[in-house]
Amino acid sequence: MRGREALVAENLMLRHQLAVLTRPTRRRPRLRARDKLFWVMAHALRRDGRRHLVLVRAESVIRCHRQAWRLLWRWRSHGPIGRPRLSAEVRELIVTMARDNPRWGSERIRGELLKLGLVVSKRSIQRYRRRGPAHPSSQTWRTFLANHAHHLWAADLLTVQTLTFKTLYVLVFIAHGRRQLVHVNVTANPTAAWVWRQVIQATPWGSKPRHLLRDHDAVYGRDFRQRTRHIGIDAIVTPVASPRANAVIERMIGTLRRECLDHLIILDEQHLRSVVGEFVHYYNLERPHRTLRLEAPVPVLRAVEGSVRSRPVLGGLHHVYERAA
Repeated sequence: MRGREALVAENLMLRHQLAVLTRPTRRRPRLRARDKLFWVMAHALRRDGRRHLVLVRAESVIRCHRQAWRLLWRWRSHGPIGRPRLSAEVRELIVTMARDNPRWGSERIRGELLKLGLVVSKRSIQRYRRRGPAHPSSQTWRTFLANHAHHLWAADLLTVQTLTFKTLYVLVFIAHGRRQLVHVNVTANPTAAWVWRQVIQATPWGSKPRHLLRDHDAVYGRDFRQRTRHIGIDAIVTPVASPRANAVIERMIGTLRRECLDHLIILDEQHLRSVVGEFVHYYNLERPHRTLRLEAPVPVLRAVEGSVRSRPVLGGLHHVYERAA
């Protein structure tokens, strides 16, 4: 006959297993920290406890005992084991530096962190920075355009269908610095000679850009870059399938269509030239631009006192509001 203590211990172990099995869960029951502690103590107090163990194997008990031993020594050490982990703020700063400066190495980033009073090892920086290409990447188009905005123009052609389904072409030149439309013209037969005349008309009296962005359209002619170099302009051809490379004029053409051409039926070339000319005047002098903090491309002194009056543009498609002098 078994003693009363053995019977109570057996019932206690079996009841604990039943309690674990009846816990509400959709997955296989898992032991919690206090469950593992219970079986470690049970194994220490009763060596025959394994024969009552159904849910937990002997290897699990040994593993729980070792985990408890490690926790005990961590508590006795009064602090975390190993090198302290970098804070989330420092890790995010390392990622930001590596992303914004793709040409920087880990040692350069370490130097920048030292300037900020942050001591980080090179190995830690290599661990947390995001790996990029083997060779340093080139500057982005956003960086290039920002550095050359005041010396950069862009040119592009758009097509417009008339009432009789005839195709007309509009050549647009825009300055990146203030988003100003410097020259716009219309033709039914665009040629390389006609495009070159527009370049000459857009740059009178030496008012020319340092760089001119254009696409791969064959209408510019094969010798367009050599001819522009003779007058001091570097014509840059944007990469194929890279809309962001010439995004300024692409957005401007979208604005011209959405706010003007999509609401009109063009009769002929003269009609299109009149409509585009009126819109260009409105675009440069009156239309607010988000990039310019809601200012117009051409700064104009405006009255701040007096009654407000409206003036229609394009027959009432838009209105300009100004104070009466």
